[in-house]
Amino acid sequence: MNPPAIVSPQAWEAARLEMLVKEKALTRARDALAAERRRMPWMAVEKAYEFEGPQGKVSLLDLFEGRRQLVVYRAFFEPGVFGWPEHACRGCSLGADQVAHLAHLNARDTTLAYASRAPQADIARLKARMGWEMPWYTITDSFDSDFGVDEWHGHNAFIRDGDKVFRTYLINSRGDEAMGSTWSYLDITPLGRQETWEDSPEGYPQTPPYKWWNWHDNYDAAASPDKKWVEVSDAGEAAFRERDADAKA
Repeated sequence: MNPPAIVSPQAWEAARLEMLVKEKALTRARDALAAERRRMPWMAVEKAYEFEGPQGKVSLLDLFEGRRQLVVYRAFFEPGVFGWPEHACRGCSLGADQVAHLAHLNARDTTLAYASRAPQADIARLKARMGWEMPWYTITDSFDSDFGVDEWHGHNAFIRDGDKVFRTYLINSRGDEAMGSTWSYLDITPLGRQETWEDSPEGYPQTPPYKWWNWHDNYDAAASPDKKWVEVSDAGEAAFRERDADAKA
């Protein structure tokens, strides 16, 4: 191993600030890409897909659980997959371990669901063993091949308008590595994070950033935004603005 140079705290901070410029540029580029994604055309889903869930047969529309947006991850857990029947695919399992608490995603009118070809009894056993909480359905038809995830994992994003369902995006391969956080899921949806700073088409739902945040066990108990939390987040934003102004001075 050939490590980099060992430097003073001052030199280290200078190097960090130089790197920070590039990191900020990457963040802005990622935001711009998400803005383009929100302007992607939609594809109408005409076929009536059917899944098996814990309570029996369900449609693709049912997977939304009444919310407006849906992200479906095709996980490989079925006969022929390495690890069967004790485990799902190691890569898909690593991704499942990264999934953030779903309450935050649900608060943005978005549902995350997993889908595999394993029977529900095996899915329930696997979820209990691994401590996973996401809804997980059994694919019973051509859903995986129709949406490009029959031979490889991937996240498909959908939106509904009443009973009409539209496909809006697909992310797979190394793109899946970043998935798992509330933000990474929202950034691939057609409505995005739904915050006022985002560049979204006119009329898209948006609320101020930070204000809608809540404890994951409190979204149903107390409405957001909370007055006290608004005051706290406003103070934090003001402090950041003052710091940035001082840095430019």
